[in-house]
Amino acid sequence: MPDPDNALEKERELLASIADKGTGTKLKTYSKLCGPGWLQSAITLGGGSLIGALSLGAIGGTNFMWVQPVAMILGIIMLSAIAYVTLSTGQRPFQAINQHVSPVLGWGWLGATMLANMVWCLPQFNLAYGAISENIFPQIADSGKEGSLLPILLVSTLALVVATLVVFSYGKGSKGVLLFERVLKIFVGLIVLAFVGVILRMTFADSSNLEWGAVLGGLIPDFNALFNPAESFQTVIDKLDAGSAKEWTDKIVGKQRDSIITAFGTAVGINMTFLLPYSMLRRKWGKEHRGLAIFDLSTGLFLPFVIATGCLVIATATQFHANPENYNYTKSATIREAAQPQIAEAAFNALGANEKKEIQQLEQALLDALGADEKKQIQATMQQALLDALGADEKKQILKATYTALPEQKKAHATLELMEVRPSQWELARSLAPLTGAAVAQYVFGFGVLAMAISTIVILMLINGFALCEALNRPNDEKLRRIGCLIAGIVGFFGPIAWGKLSAYLVIPTSVFGFTLLPIAYITFLCLMNSKSLMGENRPEGSARMRWNILMVTATLIATLGAGWASHGKIGWWGPGLILAFGVAALLTKRGGNPGAT
Repeated sequence: MPDPDNALEKERELLASIADKGTGTKLKTYSKLCGPGWLQSAITLGGGSLIGALSLGAIGGTNFMWVQPVAMILGIIMLSAIAYVTLSTGQRPFQAINQHVSPVLGWGWLGATMLANMVWCLPQFNLAYGAISENIFPQIADSGKEGSLLPILLVSTLALVVATLVVFSYGKGSKGVLLFERVLKIFVGLIVLAFVGVILRMTFADSSNLEWGAVLGGLIPDFNALFNPAESFQTVIDKLDAGSAKEWTDKIVGKQRDSIITAFGTAVGINMTFLLPYSMLRRKWGKEHRGLAIFDLSTGLFLPFVIATGCLVIATATQFHANPENYNYTKSATIREAAQPQIAEAAFNALGANEKKEIQQLEQALLDALGADEKKQIQATMQQALLDALGADEKKQILKATYTALPEQKKAHATLELMEVRPSQWELARSLAPLTGAAVAQYVFGFGVLAMAISTIVILMLINGFALCEALNRPNDEKLRRIGCLIAGIVGFFGPIAWGKLSAYLVIPTSVFGFTLLPIAYITFLCLMNSKSLMGENRPEGSARMRWNILMVTATLIATLGAGWASHGKIGWWGPGLILAFGVAALLTKRGGNPGAT
């Protein structure tokens, strides 16, 4: 059996031998040794990224292509700084923060990480249930409609068991770690391939709305979307009266902001800032690995993230953003209300003679009935009989014809209702149908999304285990780590039970919440990078220090201002006030530089 310490020493010697070599030699060597970056990729390419990208494409089209790459660049700046600090000092960050910066920041960082783990676990289980019930086994959803929790419990239990088995393998020495990371690489690869397949299908299709010029143009940042509706929405809003126009403008801009904040909050979350240093320390990386760490983040984190989310934004924007061909007319209350008489008439005409007679008898019974409950029950029976008599295609034709015939004002309202709808996982999977066939498309997409959800659950559980061990200062307690892992997993288990039909879209409010916690980590590591008592001779000086601080301060300011804005939008001035109060408490407890302080 190979000696892990001997292997690590050879790795250090190899890195030292290429320190003065060319870029090509370094990249070739780095590609064989990377690992923690893939762990970051596994958590990033989860439900947050999926729904964030889906929402961006649906609500803003390809104009929002810039959001997630910019968010990831800012995140990688901070993660690179975290890696530099950790690998330079070799100290566990939580202890270092408490001793050299501020215990308020240290405990705030750890507490916010554990809270984020549990909150973000909730939508991952919803996403897993959606993948199985919408894409892989839709029969499960049909059984769930009857009010039974059994399908949800079965899927959530399966996801928790699989995630737990993978997480527990991480504590079984070097082989367990390697197995864990290889499984995650497969998960990430499945996700990327599934989304790339969507775009390839669109690119080579005979009739496609995909415009690569618009995609490339969307990579240029445009912050106008934070304050004004996308052009496609604005064109329709201009047809409304002033009152309705303002109402719709506020609604669309609010959804755009939430989508952008979700994208920023899920690109690099506060729990990722906790995972990275501890995963590096667990691998016993040191100063020699600082170059490798940046390469690892750039390839294992940045590239898969940008490719996968970019493909999803393109797919959603092309198929669902202001595209009448994919309008789901049943999603518009305006159209449904206007079409109700036509649907009832068409459904009644589609019935056989005996069924018509039964409906007429029910109508008479409804008129004769005196009890409110009985009336409601008979009316529900009538409506269901009519709906069952009308086929989906015929119903769609009636709704579409009704939409076309609406007056201009009502039609504008109906159009906006159709445009703001977020496509389901089942609808999104249809983009693969011309390439794989309708049935296979659902399986390919479903298994890719399921892998995405489970891989994120695994990482969130893992981080929570590390965090609990740090909180109790028992870093090597395997039993305690497993308890911490299970806490996050069990909390997430109840996501589909508590929120049901919110499904994966639960990730939007949870991500907005998570984003408000991010400045804690950014401010903390900005202080650590500049701490002379901690960094000593490893602290960057001169132009290097200036570059680091310009980059880190920029990322920290954007995160802090964004968090204040996001929290203000949800709870008013309490949000920015709490952030400010936390900052003041951190300053009041700032360490004076004594390495022995506790």
